[in-house]
Amino acid sequence: MRILIVGGGGREHALARIVAASPLVSSVLVAPGNPGIAAEPKTRCVAVDASDVSGLLALARTESVGLTIVGPEAPLVAGLVDAFEAAGLRVLGPRAAAARLEGSKAFAKEVMAAAGVPTARAEVHTTLDAALAALSRWPTPEVVVKVDGLAAGKGVVVAENHAQAASALRDAFGGRLGVGGDRVLLETWLAGDEVSVIALCDGERALLFPPAQDHKRIGEGDTGPNTGGMGTYAPAPVLDATDLERVRQRVIEPVLAEMRRRGTPFRGFLFAGLMVGPNGFDVLEFNVRLGDPEAQVMLGLLAEDPVPAFVAAAEGDLTGHTLDARPGEHAACVVLAAAGYPEAPRRGDPIELPSGLPPAVAVLHAGTRRAPDGRLLTDGGRVLGITGRGPTLEAAVAACYEVAPGIRFEGRQMRRDIAHRALHAGGDTTRRR
Repeated sequence: MRILIVGGGGREHALARIVAASPLVSSVLVAPGNPGIAAEPKTRCVAVDASDVSGLLALARTESVGLTIVGPEAPLVAGLVDAFEAAGLRVLGPRAAAARLEGSKAFAKEVMAAAGVPTARAEVHTTLDAALAALSRWPTPEVVVKVDGLAAGKGVVVAENHAQAASALRDAFGGRLGVGGDRVLLETWLAGDEVSVIALCDGERALLFPPAQDHKRIGEGDTGPNTGGMGTYAPAPVLDATDLERVRQRVIEPVLAEMRRRGTPFRGFLFAGLMVGPNGFDVLEFNVRLGDPEAQVMLGLLAEDPVPAFVAAAEGDLTGHTLDARPGEHAACVVLAAAGYPEAPRRGDPIELPSGLPPAVAVLHAGTRRAPDGRLLTDGGRVLGITGRGPTLEAAVAACYEVAPGIRFEGRQMRRDIAHRALHAGGDTTRRR
């Protein structure tokens, strides 16, 4: 079978590696891909943009693709899956109506309320004046401001006081926090430990990946502005097997049932961002695809070929399939970011890579390109992700940092404390979103 992966970042590189390793797969196409993906066995990059639905349809038909896996959220929200299914092509991902779980935070809140899913209290406002008036009555100094639509990771501001929240509201309604600024949410701030749970869903059933923890802040000690993620690790100890089953029963399955009730069954990867506190957990948000950099660690822990389960989910029946992780194994990913990230990442800096890597380490490309002379250059905010595996979390993290000095580009940014909360027992485990 030939598989098409839509996208060109670190998540898609991780997907390409694990899919290409399947004995069921003859070749992998990635559109548009990146230089790291192009170097993988059985893999070819094709210069079709992830938003070009007609171009992707033509590619899938011409290349006799047996399964298309959609990486980023924007094509899903725009209806790529609807178009592929209408053409009779097998595709893994939610239709546009179900992708609203990520495309509209207000819609996600509505679904959670109907399904009885625990989440923070929120108000939706359509004008700045109404939002500012509601803010003046907000019961705590901290408040979360969210634009309703997709915002490329820039649509959430965690304000420590009402002055910061008012400024964020003006930015949101002024279009400076991404699209979706015509509807803005005020949400109760939650304290605790943030964790990512991702489920492969067929519309009714779900298989859960090991939980992961991402590091959103640019600086060590979780300081500085939010990013798309500076590193991650799995399995995250904040959720044990019993907790994970509770997430299935209280979050994943009720949401799948509610989406079926609405006539918009959810197939694909359902990502629940949770805040775990002393009294349990609450859902912060949903994504409708694999996370990045969560995919880099979750996929690397799988004990078996996931391609049969991917096909089964796309066809609507996961009965008999599993996504078990290798027992006793841990994974970590350390992101190397460009100079100026996240505000204004610089592009075009030459990258030096080591000539060899240990067996348990991979360097996954997220924002790179080839110059006409063949040099590898930076081409995005998050440039590379060093992923490592080991029998302990300490070993997995150490494997990443042992390789890091051999990767060089000007202005490189890297956190040196990935997994610090799990590695330092007795430390502060409170994580502010």
